[in-house]
Amino acid sequence: MAHPLRGQTAVVGVGLTKFGDLPGKTHLELLAEASHAALQDAGLKLTDVDGLFVSSMGRVFHPLQVAEYLGVKPSAIDGTNVGGSAFVNAIQHAAMALHTGVCNVALIAYGSSNRSDRKSGTRGPGGNPNAGVMYQSEYKPMLPVGAYALVANRYIHEYGLTRDQLSSVPVSFRKWAQLNPRAEMRGPLSLEDVAKARPICDPFTLFDCCLVSDAGAALVMTRADRARHLKQKPVYMLGIGSGTSHDQISQLANFTVTACAMSGPRAFAMASLKPSDVDVVEFYDAFSINPILFIEDLGFVKKGEGGAFFASGAAAPGGRLPVNTNGGGLSCVHPGMYGMFVSIEAVEQLRGETGARQVEGAEVALANGNGGLLSNQSTAIFGTAATLGASARTTKRAAPKKTAKKVAKKSAKKAPKKAAKKAAKKASKKAAKKVVKKTAKKAVKKPANKAKRRS
Repeated sequence: MAHPLRGQTAVVGVGLTKFGDLPGKTHLELLAEASHAALQDAGLKLTDVDGLFVSSMGRVFHPLQVAEYLGVKPSAIDGTNVGGSAFVNAIQHAAMALHTGVCNVALIAYGSSNRSDRKSGTRGPGGNPNAGVMYQSEYKPMLPVGAYALVANRYIHEYGLTRDQLSSVPVSFRKWAQLNPRAEMRGPLSLEDVAKARPICDPFTLFDCCLVSDAGAALVMTRADRARHLKQKPVYMLGIGSGTSHDQISQLANFTVTACAMSGPRAFAMASLKPSDVDVVEFYDAFSINPILFIEDLGFVKKGEGGAFFASGAAAPGGRLPVNTNGGGLSCVHPGMYGMFVSIEAVEQLRGETGARQVEGAEVALANGNGGLLSNQSTAIFGTAATLGASARTTKRAAPKKTAKKVAKKSAKKAPKKAAKKAAKKASKKAAKKVVKKTAKKAVKKPANKAKRRS
């Protein structure tokens, strides 16, 4: 029996601002810019919005500030902050509110002037969210990078992850970024470049760590019955799951297993799908170790095989499972909370709107948000209208290279048939012309013969 939320709601609009260094704009201005773009994309107005789902690092009463700034009076409002995964988590909350009729149009939005604030020396609100917590604050750890480095070192110890395997993550994503005109970092990047870059926190160098950006992003959701009549092709929410394992990194029970091991099975169960059904994957890659852990914990490869997966080129353009097709937080954009961007890239891929980086035939996309210090994982599975008819797909999309070969083979097979058809058509036309000519000649001869007989 299908889950009551499967396919009942859809993303109908997405909006993005420019990325990078955007001085003179506040986080609210960037949020509003992206929100207006998403509503315009959906063919809706701000007055249609009656569900507001936002989050911000350290801002108290943030949903109220956003509602006031945008001038909306929502019947459903949520500002749950579980770190960068908050916006994937918000999709679950919005889907429930829409499905139960609490709201009709849900806006999920984020804006950050993180980069400009750092450059100007402006202190962000709230400071370090992990300050003053028990057990670890007295040691003054360098967070968040220190926590992820700790996990990476444990993974290296247990599974023998090599420097090249770790470097292959940012290198793979840079290849996608080079196909994305929006991406901040589009220059070439090699394994050697990553290994020899400035050390940040062992084993991470500069290119193992995410960008610091200014950006805004928003998406609009509504119920499936309404979505079909709006401007854009709907992208349906098939399944979603959340998992929380800890707050402080010292309390993570197993340093090589994340809460994706909880969120993934929940999302797949709701969607009635399995990892092999997924065509494109978008991960929250704050650090290069993240995608290695997530690809394993979500069931795409076995534990300990993540490094080899990325090193093989499987996640890069032309690989068997495209990962972070926009370039990710390592090369595209990262404004402090990256969760909005994984869902938007998944939606744009399923709408077939990503240009040179488009994954051919993509029907199912997975977006995974990471919050805190690997603390919360929220996994969403999206699908096109074609995925609504059956509870599970029976065929897997071929890898881009294989697809191209298949098309070429089909064309080669069709070529002789086409040539034969063309020749037959030409011959039949020629024959028809001869018949017409013969008939016309006979018609001319007949009256002449009759005239001779009369005389």
